[in-house]
Amino acid sequence: MKSDRLYHFAYVFLTLLLLASSGYPQGFLTVNGEKIVDGNGTEVHFRGMGIGGWLEPEGYMFLMSSFANSPTEIHDAIQNLIGVDSTNKFYDTFRKDFVTEADIKALHDWGFNLVRLPFHYNVLTPPDSPGVYIESGFALLDSVIAWCGKYDIYVILDMHCAPGSQNSDNIGDYDPLVASLWTDTTNQTRTVEIWQEIARRYANNSTVAGYDLLNEPHWDLGSFNAALRDLYIRITTAIRSVDTNHIIFIEGNNFATDFNGLTPPWDPKMVYSFHKYWNTNDASSIQTYLNLRTNFNVPLWLGESGENSNAWYTDCISLMNQYDIGWSWWTLKKFNTITAPLNVPITSAYQQLLNYWEGKGSKPSVAFATSALLGMAEKLKFQYCVPFKDVIDAMMRQPTDNTTKPFVPDTIPGTIYAPNYDLGRIGYAYNDVDYQNVGGSSTTWNLGWTYRNDGVDIEQCTDSQSNGYDVGWIENGEWLKYTFVIADSGSYDMNLRYASNQSGGMILLKLDGNPLTQTVVEVPVTGGWQTWGTLTVPGLRLPAGTHALMLQFIQGGFNLNSFSFVSVPTGVKTRGEQPLSFRLDQNAPNPFNPATVISYQLSTLGNVSLKVYDVLGREVATLVNEMKKPGRYEVRFDGSRLPSGLYFYRLEENGMVQVKKMLMLK
Repeated sequence: MKSDRLYHFAYVFLTLLLLASSGYPQGFLTVNGEKIVDGNGTEVHFRGMGIGGWLEPEGYMFLMSSFANSPTEIHDAIQNLIGVDSTNKFYDTFRKDFVTEADIKALHDWGFNLVRLPFHYNVLTPPDSPGVYIESGFALLDSVIAWCGKYDIYVILDMHCAPGSQNSDNIGDYDPLVASLWTDTTNQTRTVEIWQEIARRYANNSTVAGYDLLNEPHWDLGSFNAALRDLYIRITTAIRSVDTNHIIFIEGNNFATDFNGLTPPWDPKMVYSFHKYWNTNDASSIQTYLNLRTNFNVPLWLGESGENSNAWYTDCISLMNQYDIGWSWWTLKKFNTITAPLNVPITSAYQQLLNYWEGKGSKPSVAFATSALLGMAEKLKFQYCVPFKDVIDAMMRQPTDNTTKPFVPDTIPGTIYAPNYDLGRIGYAYNDVDYQNVGGSSTTWNLGWTYRNDGVDIEQCTDSQSNGYDVGWIENGEWLKYTFVIADSGSYDMNLRYASNQSGGMILLKLDGNPLTQTVVEVPVTGGWQTWGTLTVPGLRLPAGTHALMLQFIQGGFNLNSFSFVSVPTGVKTRGEQPLSFRLDQNAPNPFNPATVISYQLSTLGNVSLKVYDVLGREVATLVNEMKKPGRYEVRFDGSRLPSGLYFYRLEENGMVQVKKMLMLK
């Protein structure tokens, strides 16, 4: 008995010591009406990131979805190739490399204050050994929780894969040949016991914000989800027998969207967690959950969202901020991604493995495959991942800030790469026709699926003068903004590096919102989408200082990879007056609204006709129709009664004809 008391005293002392060093002097998070608050009663607004793929791999994250989707399928594909011992070695390395202190520090530096930590139950306990727990599995949770405590980040533990699976999909590791969570009471009892053990171990750790009991249940449980409610209550009761400190997070059926039958709350520290994907970002999309909060005076948490464009991220988080709802995104890192904060580069050896599994290559040796998998695990380390600062900026800054920031520091004279347009919201840093997925399908907002996660379509580029990428699939009305420093005031030639397989492209250049040229820049044909040429716009007057250039694509149909500015020396003598010739000049300003001036000159006496036509060839105005002497002339055209669009004006005298285009933008 004495030894028991000594053990108890030592346990309490150690617990208090851990709490004192946890980084949270405000104590455990709790629930106060509709808010999540700390021990001082101050509201805590979650800005979270899920670490998906670590303890519950999903095929799409590792480019395996064509042959292995679920954690078990992935494990079996690897084990069938390299054997049991090498597979165990791989998973030990994989789990060690996937999340390190550097990842957690980065999340803190980016502004996140929460990690949602998903796990497969079999990481913590063998599937066939109730009551037996895997200490190395809990050590993985312990390491992340300790790092999060060091960097003032809360942790929510999320059972992503329950015994038998809580849904019929790969995300729950469902196997149709095995009894599910909902058809086997033994699986339900094991789920309750696992949560009780988790709660026992972390009951006194204030870095842990709470427990997300089941990720995305999805099963036909009747209109009122009675089986789901009963299991939740059993788990809650088991947790409360050892832990009264932590919040219980409850997800609805149908992938955390259906909360029928899960009210009223059965615990005073309960939060309803919904998930939101591929729908519009307006109040109607979350009204059911808002009603839930109001009717039962309970907090809400958007426990999972993401897998969309930057514009969608910004709008969704703005919506959550508007309605005072914390959030957590999915997910931190993946292979070959643009939607996550970290992209994992693919090694050539790992690609060979994927080719084999997809039936496109020969079977590798065990030694080669093992080495390739260990190399893949190595690339998961933070230092080898490629950060997507546009994704982070869209989540952390843009929901509350409409200003734009340079993607990279650029100075003129110099070269600016087209994909390096400013960081910022759509309508402020760029405009693109397709910029998000709100239909729930596989809609792609970036047709090249590389470099950035905005709506701007970026692809790999073969031109040696590019940075390896170009802006492609340019459509009418799209535009890009670039903020840079002009070292010296003066005259500059602008050289645009472009490719086009069709005619008709037009660009309007604006500096700080004002037209930089009197005319639009017409883009000639180069003969192919990766056949690159240089288009020079001469004699641009640029002032020194920080300025913003907009490339407004009046008409698309071309690709652009870079543009450079070259200083033009001053003091060059101009040529003297040239003899008069028959010539029609470009109108100015162009584009115009509603009026513009057309200049022309004549070299002979003759009857002159100057008319305006629309794109269908219909005459809309006659500006001149009379005898004229040789000389220079100007005429004003007022298009206020015409719609916006492209028009042609035609000058004719003594059988000589010239035609030019002009654009009216109202």
